[in-house]
Formats: sequence, structure tokens, C-alpha cells
Amino acid sequence: MSGIPGSAHPAFAFGGVTIAGGVLGFVRKGSKPSLAAGVVCGSLLIASGVMISKDSQLEGHQLAGVTSSVMTVAMGHRFFKTGKFMPAGLVSVLAAVSSAYHAKKAMEWAE
Repeated sequence: MSGIPGSAHPAFAFGGVTIAGGVLGFVRKGSKPSLAAGVVCGSLLIASGVMISKDSQLEGHQLAGVTSSVMTVAMGHRFFKTGKFMPAGLVSVLAAVSSAYHAKKAMEWAE
């Protein structure tokens, strides 16, 4: 059985998907900003998962929440600017869900 708490799994999963999306954007379109943003945001999410797995649950959820919120705003702006759901709309929706989840978990740990 894994020693990783269940609340860390969304951070690890979304971090991996974010890095993969950044790499895919670079490979398919040559987008260096996609690569940089994907690797930075994905790495922060994975780091938050590690923090949640250790004794820093509050700080890990806070980091994941802030990172997801930044992604929601940035990709939401891009979605409204271009009107294209893929990838900006999808990422903004996933990031909003992640942000809400981690905000809820951070509030639970803050009590």
C-alpha cells in the first residue's frame, strides 16, 4: 500500500498532465512559452504533491491552489481571447477545479 495520502494524488496527476501538455505544445507547434509554462507550473504542482505527502499538508495545498489559480486566470484569458476551447479552455476548467479542491483542503488543514 502506498504511503502517499489521497489528497496528494490530484496534485501529482495535474502536474504530470501540465508538463506533458507543455512538452506537447512545444513538439507540435514549437511553442517555447508552452514548454516553459508547462514545466514550471507542472513542477510546482508536483512539488506541492510532495509537500502534501510529507508533513506540510497546509503549505502543499496552498501552493497547489495558488498555482492552479494562476493557470485558471492565464488560460482563461487566452480562451476568451482566442475562443478556442483546446487547449486553453480545457486547461482553465481543469485548473479551476484543481484550485477549488486545494482551497477546500487548505481550509481543512488550517482549522
